[in-house]
This record gives sequence, structure tokens and C-alpha cells, in this order.
Amino acid sequence: MSIPVLVAILAVVALIFFVRASRNFFWESYFRGVIHGLLGIIFVLLAVAVTFLGAALATYQRVTDEQHVAQVEIVKKADVYNVMLTYPGAKFQAFELKGDDWQVDARVLKWTGLAFLLGFDTVYRLDRISGRYTNVEDEKTKPRTVYALNPPDRIDVWDLARQAKEKEWLPGVDAIYGSSTFVPMADGANYDIRISPTGLLARPTNNVARKALGSFK
Repeated sequence: MSIPVLVAILAVVALIFFVRASRNFFWESYFRGVIHGLLGIIFVLLAVAVTFLGAALATYQRVTDEQHVAQVEIVKKADVYNVMLTYPGAKFQAFELKGDDWQVDARVLKWTGLAFLLGFDTVYRLDRISGRYTNVEDEKTKPRTVYALNPPDRIDVWDLARQAKEKEWLPGVDAIYGSSTFVPMADGANYDIRISPTGLLARPTNNVARKALGSFK
């Protein structure tokens, strides 16, 4: 079931209660009229809440099986690496990373229970890309680089879901922070980022990347 369908159902139910309320007031059954009117308002508020939820989830992508997320191309210039992420549809982002390895993180919303039975799919949104030094002392002292891959949400549904899950308010969704493992950066290396319901994967797509991974510790 999609968000628009759910909003439409809630709106129809609200309308039914408002019609019943008007009839009850016409027949001078004021108590029932008030009750039906309040129920109508509740369903309107639910429809509005689901609409805002749908708008927030519009920045997320569906996950049905393992699928391509982005292509990563790396070029070294001086003491930094230029890392370009190319997404399906030719959209791309470019960043300068310092360090020896890179990692991409994603926010994943995995629906369970009744929400899953209603047809809600697992969705994801890439969250950040960062660099890391393999040497511990370098990691402590040298400048680190990390970039957001999407602007912050006005309504952070992932964080709300995480907090609700911790407090057992919302049992129908799991908020997961999926990360690819740190992958070595090398001049000319290309990788394919893929996602599955269990998280992110980074796979080499050329010999430079395969060689870098072969010597990765």
C-alpha cells in the first residue's frame, strides 16, 4: 500500500465520520455528533501526519533486492583524493577526501510486522561519505574529511523511527545505519556501491581497485 492510498483511505474515513456527525446534529443526537466529529478530526490529523511522513520518505529509495546505488571513481591529486559518486540517472557528486580509505553510510528504514504486510518496502537514503587513515596516529592527528550526501530533513523520520523503536512506541519499523566497510583509495580505482536489505556493499570494477583490495589490511 502506498502513502497516497493510505492518505486517501484516512480522508474517506474522516469524511464518513463528519457526515455521521452532521446527521446526528440534525436529529439532535448531540453526544453522538460530538463523538463522530472528534473521530473525524482524529482521522484528518492522521491523514496530515501520513502526508508529512510521505513527503519525508520521498527522499528515500526503495530496496527490493541487491541493487546498484552509485559508481565511485577515484583520482589522486597531491595529498588528497578526488572521489566522484555517479548515481542512476547521471546525477553526480564530487568530494576531496584525505586518508587511505573511504566509506559510504546510508540510513535504512526496514518495515516489519503489519507495515510489511500492508506493502511498505524497505527504503534507504545515502547519508555521508568519509575518509580514514589506516595508521592510528594519523587518524588521531591528521585532518579528517566527511561530507553529507543529502541535506538535513525538516522531519527526520529515520531518527524519529530510531527513537520510537528504542522506547517501543513503534514496533513496525527498524531504523538501521547501513555502512560499507572501509575500502582503500587508489589512483584510478573504480567501485560499484550496491545495497541489499542487510546493508551496503562496495565492489571493485577495475583492476586498480581489485589490486588495492588485494593488498588491503
